[in-house]
Amino acid sequence: MWEGGLGLDGHEAADVGTGLGGPPLWITTEQWMEVDWKDQKARRGSRAAGLVGRQSKVRTKRALASVEKQKGAGNLLRVGDNIQGETFEIFVEKLLRVQADVERVFLLIRAADAASAMQRLEHEILGKELFKALKEKHGDGFQSFARSKLWPVAGDIVHENLGIQDSNLVNKLFKEVQIIVNVAATTNFSYVSGTERSGLIPEKRLSMGETLRSGSNSCYLDIEAEIDLVEKKKVELQADHNLTPLAQKLAMKELGMQRARFFGWPNTYVFTKAMGEMVLGHSRGNLPLVIVRPSIITSILRDPLPGWIEGIRTIDIFMMAYANRKLQSFPGDPQMTVDLIPGDMVVNAMMATTVAHSKQQSEFIYHVGSSTRNPITYDSLLQCWFDYFSMNPRTGKDGTPLKITTKMNPSIRTTFLIMVYKFLLQVLGLIHFITCGFIFGRLYDDLNRKYKYLKLLIDLFEPYTFFKGRFDDANLEKLRAMMGKEEMLFDMDSKHIEWNSYLHGIHIPGILKYE
Repeated sequence: MWEGGLGLDGHEAADVGTGLGGPPLWITTEQWMEVDWKDQKARRGSRAAGLVGRQSKVRTKRALASVEKQKGAGNLLRVGDNIQGETFEIFVEKLLRVQADVERVFLLIRAADAASAMQRLEHEILGKELFKALKEKHGDGFQSFARSKLWPVAGDIVHENLGIQDSNLVNKLFKEVQIIVNVAATTNFSYVSGTERSGLIPEKRLSMGETLRSGSNSCYLDIEAEIDLVEKKKVELQADHNLTPLAQKLAMKELGMQRARFFGWPNTYVFTKAMGEMVLGHSRGNLPLVIVRPSIITSILRDPLPGWIEGIRTIDIFMMAYANRKLQSFPGDPQMTVDLIPGDMVVNAMMATTVAHSKQQSEFIYHVGSSTRNPITYDSLLQCWFDYFSMNPRTGKDGTPLKITTKMNPSIRTTFLIMVYKFLLQVLGLIHFITCGFIFGRLYDDLNRKYKYLKLLIDLFEPYTFFKGRFDDANLEKLRAMMGKEEMLFDMDSKHIEWNSYLHGIHIPGILKYE
């Protein structure tokens, strides 16, 4: 499992041009995934490779330098069937750009067969502007170069053996893959530690069964029992013929939210991510395990394409709603820190941590964010939005500029905000009903859409926009100190971000270009 794919076998390298021997397992949990990868075979492979050795400053610096120039790299396996995640794509691009001598990168792609997987790879990944620099470098030979390095594997991560039907291919992967990297999430929040905590949150592993409830409310998280509960609920819902597929889906989502909040997590996403970390840490055997926890991932800061990002998610949803004059209130505390980190810095951290721990048999946790070293508040972010869109207004459907004249208003009392909208809706709805829609009909419809949109955003993001914690990145800082001059090639220091310049000149224009 991995979050990108580097070096030999998935990520970082057991020889990904780093000069480091042995097959490490590098996993970055952007999403929890269940993979039955035959533990016994995986452990036998790790022992045979002799995953021993201890980290030293000299070795790490040499290893990082060799990512650029050493030949004879091994094989890497990138696991995760959501191939349209920008972190993964940035990772693959940089790997091919700085470590062109990597032998093979296996990419698990959800597809019916090998031909379909190859088609998705060529059209949905390599066809993007992100790979422009590589295409210019290789010219007409780009396709042959990419095909010589990237091996799409048709499968599905939710099935045993990754859904790979070809037993010969399974055996090939067992024998050749030395590093496994997972990068498959479609969501950027990495608050595995929960959103109710405050202060400095350490880079700490999650023990099996650990929850975020403490004191008299503490309890044990039995993952097998949670899986059984889900399966039983699915059977129960499917047996009810009065429920539509949509109703069944919503019921399962509600169950997930209930279980997540019962154990102290704000939503199903971070809850299952936390369980994934527990399972990996518990069952890794002698395999090295690196878990990279990025915060809110934003567009590329520097290379290969400043501003590049895929789609609009997380905090940028509020920004675009504000720019389009659909939302004037921001449900959050303006003095709280918003933890942002550019996608290229996340990828650089993935590569650097892989190299650093490829011969170690322990579990390592890294926070990749900005809230400790270079914090920015929500108030500063809202001011950036106002400054940009007041000078560069969006254009409405009728061609007129959507002028922005006021800064987005932060509302700490979100419950009160919802009540005000709901009360106005009820009054307008009554008038709308009495007059058969002749009075306030358009206003009612407009306000009703805004109310539903605002409530959805509040339910989804409120745990984060009121989050009082900061993520410790001491482990990442120690790694940076070991890198020396190679740090700029793998820059992951958030202090190098000048927020106003980045947001005004790179990120916001990037969002508007690639939305």
